[in-house]
Amino acid sequence: MFPSILRDPDAAKKLFETIIDSPNGRRSMSRLARTCRAMCEPALNVLWRELDSLLPLISLFPNNLMKRSRRPGLGLAKPPNAEDWSRVLAYGERVRRIVYIESSPSVSPSVFAVIAENRPVQYILPHLQQLIWRVDTAAGLQRCTVFLNPELQSLVLEVSARIPQLADFLAEVCSTTQLSSFSFTSPTSLPDTFTDILRSYNTLEKLVLVAPGALSSGVGQWAASLPMLRVLELDLTGRSVIAVEGFFDDIITSGASTPSDASSDSGVFSGDEIDFTEIRKSSLRLTGDLRSGGVFTDLSQLSLTGEVANIAVFLKHLTSSITHLELVIEDPPDMADWQDLACLICERFSKSLLSLRINATGSSRFNELVRSTSRGGDPPCRHLPLQHITSLPCLLRLEIDLPESVLFHNSDLQAVAQACPNIETLRLCPMARFPTSSGPSLTLEGVAFLAQHCKRLHTLALVLDARTESAETFNSLEVSSRSLLRLHVGHSVVNDSLQTTILLSHLAPYLETIKWFHEKNRPGYVEANAAGWQKVSDWLPHMQGMRLMERARAFHIATRKPETREQCVDATVRRITADKGLQIKPRVVQRSIQVSPKLVDRSTEAKPRLVSASIDATPSIVDTGVDATPRISHQSVAVGPIVVSTGVDATTHTESKAVNAIETLPYEAPGAFNGYSAFPSVIPAVLTGLLTFACRILITYPLTIPMHMIDKSLSMLHAQQKDADVSSSEKHELRLSPASSSTSELLDHDIPPVCL
Repeated sequence: MFPSILRDPDAAKKLFETIIDSPNGRRSMSRLARTCRAMCEPALNVLWRELDSLLPLISLFPNNLMKRSRRPGLGLAKPPNAEDWSRVLAYGERVRRIVYIESSPSVSPSVFAVIAENRPVQYILPHLQQLIWRVDTAAGLQRCTVFLNPELQSLVLEVSARIPQLADFLAEVCSTTQLSSFSFTSPTSLPDTFTDILRSYNTLEKLVLVAPGALSSGVGQWAASLPMLRVLELDLTGRSVIAVEGFFDDIITSGASTPSDASSDSGVFSGDEIDFTEIRKSSLRLTGDLRSGGVFTDLSQLSLTGEVANIAVFLKHLTSSITHLELVIEDPPDMADWQDLACLICERFSKSLLSLRINATGSSRFNELVRSTSRGGDPPCRHLPLQHITSLPCLLRLEIDLPESVLFHNSDLQAVAQACPNIETLRLCPMARFPTSSGPSLTLEGVAFLAQHCKRLHTLALVLDARTESAETFNSLEVSSRSLLRLHVGHSVVNDSLQTTILLSHLAPYLETIKWFHEKNRPGYVEANAAGWQKVSDWLPHMQGMRLMERARAFHIATRKPETREQCVDATVRRITADKGLQIKPRVVQRSIQVSPKLVDRSTEAKPRLVSASIDATPSIVDTGVDATPRISHQSVAVGPIVVSTGVDATTHTESKAVNAIETLPYEAPGAFNGYSAFPSVIPAVLTGLLTFACRILITYPLTIPMHMIDKSLSMLHAQQKDADVSSSEKHELRLSPASSSTSELLDHDIPPVCL
């Protein structure tokens, strides 16, 4: 006989899912599976439905195949045969979700080669629906092909490095599976053929792209053409406003469902071709197939990451009815951009938005982690105004979790209560820490305003200062909430535990759980506050019981039943019978109605309006003359030597010298004639001297004087070129050349006469 819980499979599944999500849930579920055979199968299905690693599957092989029996992640020592696969295949049919991280050392890469070469069936996980694959290399990416099967619905691919084989892998995924959810995260850019590969995927309902190039116009056109897209997640971090606008450049907002409907005309010669866009719209409007204009009209869930200004620009282009909006922003945001974003959300999605979550980016979280772990002083606290949220009547869930913008006032709670009257869950930075000098600004009076105007609020998480409130709050029954069941106060401040307990019992008499941070190793822990909230938790059930008893007593007195009296009434029925006849003859009227539809012929003129346009392409010619005559300048340089006239005394100094040229004649014999022979010897000597003097005067002196003058002129010219800066009036000394000096020396002496 099966237990009653097992007779309803849905109830048993919900129960087992609750057990496995609790602390130590997997251990409890494994023990429950070993309890009896009736619970074994449903418990094993829940236990093996989601695996965070391949290690449980590998451990199903026999121990004699392992390299080390106690460490199955090291791999197999020898390949398994067909009998060794029985347990792996049996439990593999239960797996619906599996995660693989290449950087984790828990599983050796050699296991994949053994599985790929020795598997007895094509798919060892035939019912796998979600695959999460985080790789760093091309070899790790190739291992994913072992788990691709036709039933796979979701693929989460995270690539931390550039892999050239990524395009081939995506083509194989498209040919093998029909995914409804695809997520790609990478610090490198998308492949150039990314949209061409995935263009045949018309079954995608969820698309997550966190990579450079995800905001290109081609990706935007492809994403907008997906007919079943409901969930979109994009990363706008570090992108400019122009790049965000470019995502919508090629998206057709006229109602065409495919990118091929767009015109290929570049617009330069648009007058030469006929535009059939308006004709196509008219025909679709007549047949009723024209879709309403807009971008991502069927989108319901949107998640955007980046600066507040970029998110606001992206939301301006959407015309869909967004129900769930998740924003991951840089903290702290610019106040002007935050105001624009809040007003835009209320304007565009006030009639459809059900959930709004605002978180911080990873860089903001890292900065907060550095501040919390270092001894840099108190953490900064900034105010995030919520008065700009004006109207979200359909909102059921509002969550804000930021590291710096954690300061809220009671006026912010009043604004939320007026803008979101149907809210059910409200979380305003419950993990926030405040410095000891200035605590939180929220009080229980703001909670009272929420409880008064939000009749469906059941979960509230915030950090407040639970000090004593005014007497008006205690005297008003309208602030008492019947729906508030869970309260999370975090690092809230409490001074008077008894007074806080009394006020909470008045505001939330049906409150079931109250939580706070009581871990001593948590940053921001204050022992006094933790002890005070522990007292509030211990006293609150007793105060609630007394409060409900008093109200029930008052309600019973207010609704006391009025006094009644007993009276008798004679209800005897008197029966009188009489025979009566009644003839009923219906009156028949024959009527006929002629129905003939009125036919109206309507024709639509689809004649395109033609406009003739001509472009004068004759180039304009301008004649311009240029004077190209060269300009000639004559310059002359006079090179003339400076001539200085200098007088030279050229008078020849002559001296007369007498030379005794008497020649002693030899002794002659007596008797010879001596007088006649002496006279002829004197005459030739005189004639020779005269002739020599005449040669000097007439030939040698005229030739010597011009040579002397030429030598002097050349020496003066050489001195002028060497000393150009000397004034022309300077006198130069004349140097005599050796020839002239020798000549003068020759002139200073007379040649002695030659005696013949």
